Amino acid sequence: MKNIKFISALVITGILFISCSSDDDNPVPINDEELITTLTITLTSGNDVVTLKSYDEDGADGPTAPAITVSKNLSANTTYSGVISLLNESENPAENVNEEIEEEADEHQFFLEGRNGLNLTTTYTDKESDYLTSGSENPVGITFDLTTTDASSGIFTVTLRHMPKKPNDGTLTDAGGDTDLSQSFDLTIE
Repeated sequence: MKNIKFISALVITGILFISCSSDDDNPVPINDEELITTLTITLTSGNDVVTLKSYDEDGADGPTAPAITVSKNLSANTTYSGVISLLNESENPAENVNEEIEEEADEHQFFLEGRNGLNLTTTYTDKESDYLTSGSENPVGITFDLTTTDASSGIFTVTLRHMPKKPNDGTLTDAGGDTDLSQSFDLTIE
């Protein structure tokens, strides 16, 4: 009888030991945040092209401040088609970060905001289903329309959020999530 109890105890201990193993044949992949060194926004209305660019060689969290350029002023009462491009130029050749955003469109959204008296509005022109076969109609913001009204000057801010609540009301407060990138540009509409 003692042998049966001893054997039973060994079997139970063996089962517990096996079931508590830390080996994982299917580990959850870690999605490291991409380094974004270059943000380029191209705004086009007919032959009028305005380029907003931020280059930060060490990324958003590094000690070096970004170099920010705006090619020229925006025209009043004009609608521009906008395209956002993100690169990691610390690699050679430069890595196109847009590809990751497109592959994970349901986990990303750009937020575009004019502040401090800047007379413009933006409208998303893309959605998750443009990039994902099973995507929804939630916006992503790689492409958008920017419409100016009267002459003004102020700040245009572009923020990329990872894992925002979708759908949201278009504000960062409602969206939540983690900020992958945030950059402001001083703009003038004339």
